[in-house]
Amino acid sequence: MIVAEFDFSRLRRFPDLEADNLFAVDASDRLILDEARAALAEAPNRVVVIGDRYGALTLGAAAQHDAWGIRVHQDVLSGQQALAHNAASCGLGDRYESFGLEPALVEGATTVLMQLPRSLSQLDETAALIARYADPSVVIYAGGRIKHLAPAMNDVLARHFDTVTPSLARQKSRVLVAKGVRANPQITHYPQREYIDELGMWVCAHGGVFSGSKLDIGTRYLLGFLRQMKPDARTAIDLGCGSGILAAALAKSRPGLAVLATDQSAAAVASARATAEANDLPITVVQDVGLSNQPDNCADLVVLNPPFHVGSAVHAGIALSLFEDAARVLKPGGELWTVYNSHLAYRSALTRTVGPTRLVGQNPKFTVTVSTYGAGAPGRPELDDKTKTTATPVRQK
Repeated sequence: MIVAEFDFSRLRRFPDLEADNLFAVDASDRLILDEARAALAEAPNRVVVIGDRYGALTLGAAAQHDAWGIRVHQDVLSGQQALAHNAASCGLGDRYESFGLEPALVEGATTVLMQLPRSLSQLDETAALIARYADPSVVIYAGGRIKHLAPAMNDVLARHFDTVTPSLARQKSRVLVAKGVRANPQITHYPQREYIDELGMWVCAHGGVFSGSKLDIGTRYLLGFLRQMKPDARTAIDLGCGSGILAAALAKSRPGLAVLATDQSAAAVASARATAEANDLPITVVQDVGLSNQPDNCADLVVLNPPFHVGSAVHAGIALSLFEDAARVLKPGGELWTVYNSHLAYRSALTRTVGPTRLVGQNPKFTVTVSTYGAGAPGRPELDDKTKTTATPVRQK
């Protein structure tokens, strides 16, 4: 079988972060394509790609194996944009079409190429969709770097497929090959929905959302300062909203506040919308890379619990980028409230990027700061970095 050459080095992460230790392709992409070689040759027009980070799987299948009509789902918007950019530069833009995580993505598919997600719930939701709607002969080739794989991933796939076989390792990567749709699969329904007593509201979450339908401890700590957040604000943004807890808490506690929730994850956007609907709250939810579609000087208040991972890599770049977006959209005197792991020491970056930043709370794990856009904004005296204060949890019934 002859495989056409494809120069993976041409692929770029743009518009995502570019750095010396961040790459648009790795050994797991190549291994997935190699393991699926025979399947791609047999039915090159019945291929689905899920979780392609920057286009390596999609464009590799198109260029190396002449696949066409490839259906692609990427949860992260910057990944979709990177694939489009790379496809155009390689002249392969007509080989694929993007879909949501929906039946049309996988209907009739016989081959699924997938980067394994970090979240087991995300893997479960995806595997259930494939098992239910793809061709019964479908085979999944799900790969990743060995250091990011867990035995539980095999168990999740085995809820939906009769056999799950790991490939031989190569260049610190491995592929799980799943096939044989189970007659009686174990089904979990998404979005999951849970009532959070201390907030007095429902939280809904699809599989790919951080912390699922639970209240993560960083968000809980930030919510303790809810009443202090710019009391005269008329517009607020939950930046990187996840399941929409912060947006929902703001909308619930301040009925006159116009709240926007934004995230670049499709799963997060769907979850935040479901959370808003479950609590009958008038929140606008949009998918965006940061705040790229929001005008300058449009918000009085921004709340942020920033991620510190770019995919599987620990990298501060994503948080720094979000700080820049917040600074651009804040009105003079507007506030950015941020919670972060204390060891990350973001305070100097917040001061440099947004404006005067004061510490308002710190416990053994997290730090909460408020940054005021524009010089001379009034505020409480600054606390020393080592001062620890305890926020009172906000209970809303």
